Amino acid sequence: MNEIDLDRFIAEEGLPDSFRRTAELVCEPLAARAQRRRIDRKRCAVIGLCGAQGSGKSTVAKYAARLLEARGMRTVALSLDDFYLTHDARQRLAREIHPLLAVRGPPGTHDVGMAGAALDQLRSKGKVALPRFDKATDNRTPRGTWTTVASPVDVVLLEGWCVGAVSQGRAALATSINDLERDEDPKAIWRTYVNDQLDGPYQPLFARLHDLILLEARSFEVVAGWRAEQEAKLRARGLGGMDEAEIARFVAHYERLTRWILAEMPGRADWVVTLDADRQPYA
Repeated sequence: MNEIDLDRFIAEEGLPDSFRRTAELVCEPLAARAQRRRIDRKRCAVIGLCGAQGSGKSTVAKYAARLLEARGMRTVALSLDDFYLTHDARQRLAREIHPLLAVRGPPGTHDVGMAGAALDQLRSKGKVALPRFDKATDNRTPRGTWTTVASPVDVVLLEGWCVGAVSQGRAALATSINDLERDEDPKAIWRTYVNDQLDGPYQPLFARLHDLILLEARSFEVVAGWRAEQEAKLRARGLGGMDEAEIARFVAHYERLTRWILAEMPGRADWVVTLDADRQPYA
């Protein structure tokens, strides 16, 4: 993609000019890796992109997809977020297993069967309807709004905050790591369920990845700060946004696994991109 196209992308997405550095150091190498995987495999390559909330993974995947398309690679950028369970399904889990499962995000709140089927269909001849999740309504959009893609495609970029993650040992679950776990999950029912889901149905989904890239925050505290920035922008635009206390409670749902990913995944990811507090990659 040429400089004019990058200018257009930055304008379309409302990005700061500093994204040029991300495009050069992250998106372009990511596109090159994906293209090599496709050529080496002689078939569709599925690339996993893991990054904490606010790390910019959706934007990175979207621009890398454009780069690949410009090179003649039929590419789909998928978000694990679009495969959340419906509101009603999560309410049922909240009633039957633990109230915290009403909150979307942690493993156990995605339809991993649907996600796996979508990946398989994207690698096979036919047409694939890709779901969309509307976070404003906390539900999947009507099927008529989904994008239909002709398949097979050359590259799938699957991004999500827990893409490629593995479970913790059970002994680690015994001790609460924040107020949410201590006060609302004192018997470790919720976090054990999340961990078991990650160890169970999520692994066949992640086994479909041919490459795993981690956008690595320097700490969980940086991640919490990114979320606070996102909410401040929403409030400034009159779109609601959580206050400080609400943000603290919300990010607590993700703290355990985020910390575990930052500790464990760098040792086995195929490529680790370390980000500073401004989401800028270290050269």
